[in-house]
Order: sequence, then C-alpha cells, then structure tokens
Amino acid sequence: MPLRVRCPAVRGLGSALNGARTPVRSAAVLLPPNPKVSTARQYATAVAAVPSNLRVPHDYIPPTSPPTARPADTRKSQLLRTYTSLLRSTPLMLIFQHNNLTAVEWAAIRRELRAALADVPQSGTEAVDISSTIHIEVIRTRMFDMALKIVEYFDPSKVKPTLATTLTGRKVKTVYNHDLSEAAYESVRAAMKSNKVEPDSSAYSQLSPLLVGPLAVVTFPVVSPAHLAAALKVLSPSPPAFPAPTRKKRPSYHEPIAQSGLQKLLLVGGRVEGKVFDIDGMKWVGGIESGLEGLRAQLVHMLQSAGLGLTSTLEGAGKSLWLTMESRRSVLEEAEKGPQEGEKTES
Repeated sequence: MPLRVRCPAVRGLGSALNGARTPVRSAAVLLPPNPKVSTARQYATAVAAVPSNLRVPHDYIPPTSPPTARPADTRKSQLLRTYTSLLRSTPLMLIFQHNNLTAVEWAAIRRELRAALADVPQSGTEAVDISSTIHIEVIRTRMFDMALKIVEYFDPSKVKPTLATTLTGRKVKTVYNHDLSEAAYESVRAAMKSNKVEPDSSAYSQLSPLLVGPLAVVTFPVVSPAHLAAALKVLSPSPPAFPAPTRKKRPSYHEPIAQSGLQKLLLVGGRVEGKVFDIDGMKWVGGIESGLEGLRAQLVHMLQSAGLGLTSTLEGAGKSLWLTMESRRSVLEEAEKGPQEGEKTES
C-alpha cells in the first residue's frame, strides 16, 4: 500500500474548485434605516427560572412501578406473570413432555391440531367457536413451577394495606398484591415450609412430580370434552376410545415429519378447574358424551332417581306402620266384641 503524503496544496485546490462563496446579506441590512426607531441592537436575555416549591418526596412510589421482590423488567419476571395469568384464566390444560422437536415438527403438530379442532361440531350451548383459541406452546419448566406455587399458595385478598406517599407528601393506604410482590414471595416461602408434613394436600404437590424436563401445554378457554377428545386423538391417540385419524381422512397426519414429532410428545397429565388429573382422568373427561350438558343430564337423572328411591322408602315405611296399626286395631276390636257375643249366647 503506497504511503499517503499530506500536502497543504490539496486544500487550496479544493477551495479553488468550490469557488468563492457569495456573501448573503441580512434582510435587516437591506431595509432602509428608520430614524424613528432606535438602531441599538437588542439581544434576547434568558429569564431566570423561578424555583418551584413542588418537589417529589424521596419515598414516593409511582403507581405504575410498585415495589417488587424481584426485578420487574427482566424476561423471567415477565414470563412468571404470563404463566400466573395463564393458570388463573385457563380452566382446562394438557401437559406434555417433548424431546428435541424441530421447528418443522412443531409446525406439523400445530397444523394437525388446528385441523382436528376445526372438525369438532359446535354445540348449541356454546355461543362462539373456541377452536381458534386452543393453542399448544412450549413453556419454561422452572418459571411454570414457580407460577404454580404462586397461584396455589398466594391469596391476593389477604394482603394487608401499607402506607404509600403521594406526590403531595400525603400518606395513603395502598395494597401491593401483585404476583411479583413481597407478599407473594413470603406466602410461597411459608407454604413450602409448612407443606412438608402433608405433601399431598395441594394441587401443586400432586402436579410437581410431573414438572420435569422440557414441557409443552395445550390450553383450552373452557372445559369442552368434545375439543379435548379431538386433541387427544391427534396428540395422544389410544384406540378404541380415542383413535388416530385414518390415512384416507387426513393424509397429512401420517406424513413422516408429523409422525416423527408426535412420537416425541408424551402426555403426563392435566389440570381441570384447579384439580390435577392423570392420563386416565383426562381420558374420562374427554369421553363424556354430549359434553357438559350430558354430564348435567346424568347428574339430574341420578338425583331424580335418588329422590324417587327415598320417597318410595319413606312411603313404604309409612304404609307398613299404617298396616301394623290397622291390624292391631282390628285385633283389639275383635277382643272386645268376643266376650259380649258369648254372654248373649249363654243367656
């Protein structure tokens, strides 16, 4: 690479090429002078800022950023809040373990799940179609475990209010009961210490052994046995109750990519209305005929049959008592009439 030699002649050459700049005169100079107006120049002066008496108190806490037990702006904290909201708003959830699924396999699984849910007929009790709101997503196991602890052991309504300072310096009572608060952290910590004596007393204790390894969940906005059965037929088929789609009905289900992804999914359990169900329990929920309406009809029929049995039992006891009393009355009447008739015969 040749050396560069700095020469002052280059600058002069550049200025010569650019040409001489034409001086621009101000509009005030071009105007004719007015003798009535003073020609003294006036400059703008900065006005001194008036010191304000309003100052933010040193212990002021903005309402948009309440105190937290952990940093609120990290990704883990946001995942924790997302999972707690998901657990509180999702009445039906399937939990799967997955093993090294590729992006193409996940796409094939979601495609088959959407197709199976779209074929579910809409019942008369459902106002809208919920097929588009059912999703399968991968979760962070440790964050999901912590979110389950908060949902199970933390009650926001029991948090006592504390004094907070406003902008004016006045003290007001404020309740900090969000999922990242100190109250939530202390509640979970105290519950885990006291729960060692009775390990099976909560839903978390029953579900925590399943929260191992990489997990994925299928969330349902409502408890719909028909949609649950359709999801089980695709993600975890078990004939004859939940047979997989045939090759003639859905050829894409039997493609190598879809089958490779489905073989890496393992159903470990579920959660229905806050209660933990195993695989057999989830299949029982999915096998309810006619959905929740059918279950309600079965319950009504069982209560009616129980009421009829109780009524017949009570009526039978009353009838037997009445027959006993009637027979006793007839015996007593015959005993009273017998001697009188004998005396009349002797006379």
